[in-house]
Amino acid sequence: MSDASSSTASDVLTPQYTPEQIEQFNKELDGKTPQEVLVWAIDHLEGLYQTTAFGLTGLAALDMISKISLDREETHLVPLIFLDTLHHFPETVQLAQTASDTYLAPLHTYTPPGVSTAEEFAKKYGDKLWETDEASYDYLVKVEPAARAYQELGVRAVITGRRRSQGADRADLKVLEVDERGLVKVNPLIQWSFKEVKEYIDKEGVPYNPLLDQGYRSIGDVHSTALPDPANANDAGERSGRWQGKSKTECGLHSNYWDMKKRFEASKAGQGEGVAEQAPAEPNGAA
Repeated sequence: MSDASSSTASDVLTPQYTPEQIEQFNKELDGKTPQEVLVWAIDHLEGLYQTTAFGLTGLAALDMISKISLDREETHLVPLIFLDTLHHFPETVQLAQTASDTYLAPLHTYTPPGVSTAEEFAKKYGDKLWETDEASYDYLVKVEPAARAYQELGVRAVITGRRRSQGADRADLKVLEVDERGLVKVNPLIQWSFKEVKEYIDKEGVPYNPLLDQGYRSIGDVHSTALPDPANANDAGERSGRWQGKSKTECGLHSNYWDMKKRFEASKAGQGEGVAEQAPAEPNGAA
């Protein structure tokens, strides 16, 4: 996909199962351990990848998949997709490579269209776009790169690190979901608390982001991540350090794809394609 707003038929996936089958699978998988859910996913879903920003829950799933793979005397069975927004903490970028090396897991890194550094992003799309047009920012750094990865890699199902205890839009998660494109999302650790995830990480010696030792619990981009609200210390407040002062709870990756794309295209058209690429300044700084 060379253009951030281009559209192809491959955005839509042929469903692997009917809605009725998904409903039945959810009944069968409800209450199963994360490892049992992952074994089911590996055995029953085609084009299975793990999309992760290497938070604790994603790392726990990665470790579990590694153990399943080793038990079967296979190399790591579920490749990784990392969406490098170019605005991550350096610790997160390093952890992506460390995790891939530790588990011998194939790592596919995708950046926003047409850029590979934060400086290039600002030049092409505008400085601090997350402040001036947050929806377009989310589309460019998460939604479009994910769609491009899914098309290029043949992804039909993804493992996520979402949990019910995180609250907000995640409180009613099911083990399996099918999004508006037909992409199957597997949520193997939905029943675990933050404490249970951290205990697993510590017990199994799983590498994790050192920022967690500084008090962070949910880590995203540098500009949208702060220490969590100490007055909201339960699991529902785990992501309270993200987008502080805003009602926002998701980065766009788990929002409706067509809505996000439509909003981006509308913003691009309304700004004379300024979101797509900033025009160079006139001499002497004249607009």
